[in-house]
Amino acid sequence: MKKVSAIVLVLLVSITVAFAAGAKEQSSAKVLTVGATPEPHAAFLSLVVEDLAAQGITLKVKEFTDYVTPNEALESGELDANFFQHVPYLESFNRERGYHLANAGGIHVEPFALYSNEYKSVADLPNGATIAIPNDPTNEGRALLLLQSAGLLTLDANAGLEATPLDIAKNPKGLKFHEIEPASLPRVLQDVDGAIINGNYAIPAGLIATRDGLFVEGADSPYVNVVAVKEGNQNDERIVALVQALRGQKVRDYVASHYPNGEVVLVSK
Repeated sequence: MKKVSAIVLVLLVSITVAFAAGAKEQSSAKVLTVGATPEPHAAFLSLVVEDLAAQGITLKVKEFTDYVTPNEALESGELDANFFQHVPYLESFNRERGYHLANAGGIHVEPFALYSNEYKSVADLPNGATIAIPNDPTNEGRALLLLQSAGLLTLDANAGLEATPLDIAKNPKGLKFHEIEPASLPRVLQDVDGAIINGNYAIPAGLIATRDGLFVEGADSPYVNVVAVKEGNQNDERIVALVQALRGQKVRDYVASHYPNGEVVLVSK
């Protein structure tokens, strides 16, 4: 009898452990951890926490202030997704690091712009002016393409999206370039003649592209900010719900009230 009782007890304990493990697994499957830079990305995510909770998904947001760490954390599995980068940067990162990150959905564009504390127009920039540009390959190329659009230089025809100063074919003003970590660009603006600054660093610094920019990227920009995931996770129900929420009315209303001058432009792709 004691032997039978012992067997029953073991079975009960096993069932309890298995049930607890299953419940834990089910619970963790509904947690979604997303890395983001503060503005506007983390702000958008905070708006949709309740929307996801209504679908049984607990959204946890981890803020980052650089462009490298959130991709490392996503590749390692520390994050389920991140939200800070555009497609050319993501693709470049994959090539350079051998990573396996994918676009799960585009949300918005933050127009790139050339800013200056000293000059009021592109024409005012003097010969030999020093321009600070982002030092990562895709945003550096984006900056040089912007300067080409402004008529300040001409790039080699084969330069592409990852152009560097070495690809400049014509530089009539003799512009000089300082390659700076993107997060530091607003801080160095006072020390240079001009700086080309990413929107998610310009906005917290109080810079509005359409108001303060000497020259602003066009509306046809290919640099759409996306929710990024590991390859194969694009159709994860949590990710699909997140992308749908970020394309929802709460975010549209927030953009209309907080970025009325076109600092952030929502997309639907």
